[in-house]
Amino acid sequence: MKKNILIIFAVVIVALGAWYIIANPVAQQPAQNAKQPIDTAHYICDSGKTINAEFYKGRDVIQPTIPNKPPISNGSVKISLSDGRKLDLYQTISADGGRYSDGDPMTEGSESFVFWSKGNGALILENNEQKSYIGCITVKPDPGNLTQVYESGSYGFSIRYPEGYTANADYKYQEFGPNKDKNGVSFTIPPSMAEGTNLGQDTRISVEEISSAKECDAGLFLDQGGLGLGVTTTTDDRVTYSMASSTGAGAGNRYEEIVYAFPYTNPCIAVRYFVHYGVFENYPLGVVREFNEKALINQFDAIRRTLTINQ
Repeated sequence: MKKNILIIFAVVIVALGAWYIIANPVAQQPAQNAKQPIDTAHYICDSGKTINAEFYKGRDVIQPTIPNKPPISNGSVKISLSDGRKLDLYQTISADGGRYSDGDPMTEGSESFVFWSKGNGALILENNEQKSYIGCITVKPDPGNLTQVYESGSYGFSIRYPEGYTANADYKYQEFGPNKDKNGVSFTIPPSMAEGTNLGQDTRISVEEISSAKECDAGLFLDQGGLGLGVTTTTDDRVTYSMASSTGAGAGNRYEEIVYAFPYTNPCIAVRYFVHYGVFENYPLGVVREFNEKALINQFDAIRRTLTINQ
């Protein structure tokens, strides 16, 4: 008899426990926290600081809200900062992007740390001030052999490039005529790529901008006197570009340029390939070998595809 009573009692306890979990979504939170993140992002900020973020979906329940305020979102994010801090933050009300904080959603003014992701960028507020994590932009994964990362908070982009390339943050593309310079950042090939070939050591890929353009068009970045100029639209790796190319010549040298501009960016942003080489037939036989133009363009293409713009 006692055995039967104990069995009935155990069944009742299990049933009550199951009912409690089903009727109380909050009790299910540990299981929710064990789920995989719905998205991840790696940000690089000015001065080389980094943020790793894991985004989690909230419970499918309606949480209490502050009177006369919109409903409170219930997602969360786990962030790891390059200074060693790790924080679990909960989503808060935001009219733009995803805003997460360490505050109590039911108590205004209780937060001291805010992580705010907007498009491809992010910012961190500590006691309502931006302190050490500034100009943060997402970085695309390395597709292979693009181990170096450049981030520019002022230009609002990040890009990957191979080891050995030289980055120049003070780069200006110079054209004939007043006010024709285009500011940006260039990445010049390592000398070893040109050594022993007819390729010029000033060959480079650059990211440039034009601040005064009404419409973003690749033709704006090329000398209108160049040969072969023709603006087209092309899509590569799910990105649509305005594209144009130009070829110049002088004193046995060739200058080939390809520009990929990003329509609808403001300021107008473009990636330029600048390939300088000597006419191979002009060299004495056996002095140099002809550079591999296809391999060079493929590498420039891989670099371009890692460009992330925060607009």
